[in-house]
Amino acid sequence: MSGIQISGLLSNSSFDWKSVVDQLIQADGIPLRTLNKNKTDNTAKVDALAAIQTSLTDLQDSLQNLRAGDIFSARTVSSDTAGSTWRSSSVKGAAVGSYTVAVQTLATKARTDGAANVGSGLASTSTVSGLTVAGLNTAIPVSAGTFTVNGAQVTIAITDSLQDVFDRIATATGNNVTSAYDPTDDAVTLGAASGPVVLGAANDTSNFLQVLKLSNNGTGSTTSVAALGTLRPSSPLASGGFRTALAGLDGSGNGSFKLNGVAVSFNANTDTLNSLINRVNQAGAGVTLAYDSANDRVTLTNNSTGDIGQGLADTTGNLLSALGLTNGAGGSLARGKDAQFRINGGPLLTSRSNTLDAAAHGILGLSVTVNSETTQTLQVESDTASMQSAIQDVVDKFNAVQTLIENDTKITISGGSVTTSVLSDNHEVQAWAGKLQAMAFDPVTGATGAFKRLDDLGLDFNGTTGQLAIKDSAKLLNALSGAPDDVQKFFVNGSAGFVPAMYGYLTNVKSSDSSMKSNLSKQNTDLDTQIATLQARLDNERATLTTSFIAMLDAQSKAQSQQTYLTNTFFKSSSSG
Repeated sequence: MSGIQISGLLSNSSFDWKSVVDQLIQADGIPLRTLNKNKTDNTAKVDALAAIQTSLTDLQDSLQNLRAGDIFSARTVSSDTAGSTWRSSSVKGAAVGSYTVAVQTLATKARTDGAANVGSGLASTSTVSGLTVAGLNTAIPVSAGTFTVNGAQVTIAITDSLQDVFDRIATATGNNVTSAYDPTDDAVTLGAASGPVVLGAANDTSNFLQVLKLSNNGTGSTTSVAALGTLRPSSPLASGGFRTALAGLDGSGNGSFKLNGVAVSFNANTDTLNSLINRVNQAGAGVTLAYDSANDRVTLTNNSTGDIGQGLADTTGNLLSALGLTNGAGGSLARGKDAQFRINGGPLLTSRSNTLDAAAHGILGLSVTVNSETTQTLQVESDTASMQSAIQDVVDKFNAVQTLIENDTKITISGGSVTTSVLSDNHEVQAWAGKLQAMAFDPVTGATGAFKRLDDLGLDFNGTTGQLAIKDSAKLLNALSGAPDDVQKFFVNGSAGFVPAMYGYLTNVKSSDSSMKSNLSKQNTDLDTQIATLQARLDNERATLTTSFIAMLDAQSKAQSQQTYLTNTFFKSSSSG
């Protein structure tokens, strides 16, 4: 409503009272604008100090990397043999130098080879009419299909008996080729009445000849080259086809044995050879059990190399013996070998492992895994690339701090005009840059090695600026490659080296930075209160002035109306008289 009144009044008055109110408020608002400017300046200072704090933390992290990352003990190893497959596994802290390693013998694993043909034969007699093809306990199953004998094709089904197959061979060859099974040798023989026996054709689809280990020899007779029967790894041990019957188990089929003192239990009625192999290999005995179906034998191999033995013994039952692993059952231990080598032509050294480390050769920190009986010269050098990268990072972070402080505190004078920056009035911040430059330039009092100051390492300021630079890269490289320990002493010696001294100072600077930001934030909080109070006062003043001017203009309007009334009244009366 007041807006409507003001609009009406303004249309009837030439007096711009709103401008007067604005000017009065503008004049009275000078303190408020001062407060807002102070708050804006404080906020800019807080932001600038926060950016400097972040940069200080980055520099601290970079310094800490020199101290905590074993940078100066890092080494690289190279071989004089092109394409060498030897590999270094650990070289930190190794003495820099050249080492000629002559490997005479590689370390190998001890292995017990069980007796061959521990599985029972295909049959106990030469009569095989009741033995089906599907039931043959061969290393791999026979597949149905066709095979060829003397150019005649023979068809076989897995439901056929072995005798059925023999009969079909005879029929297909006009009774020229006959077949027989010998239970003593566990072998099949094919014999021709005339001419040689010729087996196989390019279009055979059954593997019968291969499974029975039959091959051409250019004569009139061919016999399986090895025993045919094997263990059945997927069947329970009790029916697994052992040539030596399992014995000595308890009434439920339980038995046990020990490998390197680790007890392994089994049940012949529920465990298979496959499950037994898995159990042994996970028992923590340090050995691996495996089954070779081609030779029908098991092997027991140490998991680690070296001339160390194996301890194995049946405790309940005779399973190890039935597997042919014990001495009495035909098992034989092939001893492992220790690696034998020389360093720089010195005495013959040995190692159980092919990883030759300080325990074997006495060179602290050097470890190399060899895989060939050759002589190679290894060059152990400082990892100068990693060291220089870490130092360059410190330089970069240092320069970033200097750049921030310089930009935030500089005062520029041009043609009589002075331009300030956000922290130009903060002499403490300016002093931080100077102190850091002094710490980078002055000698380190706690350094105990050959290097006392950054300049000794080829680092210096870039001209007259506060920016560090690697001015002499060759000087730095020589120091890092030739005296890495002294470089480490310079940077990280106890609490007095370059890194701990600068790191500690930066911690104090960050604390001061945080205090400044906190004080400025508190000032802004107080300013917010003052600003709110002044703004409320100005709002109230504007409302009061507005009300007063409206009342004045309203009174003026009424006076004008009365004057008009009187004028019209008296003017008409005078005219009529």
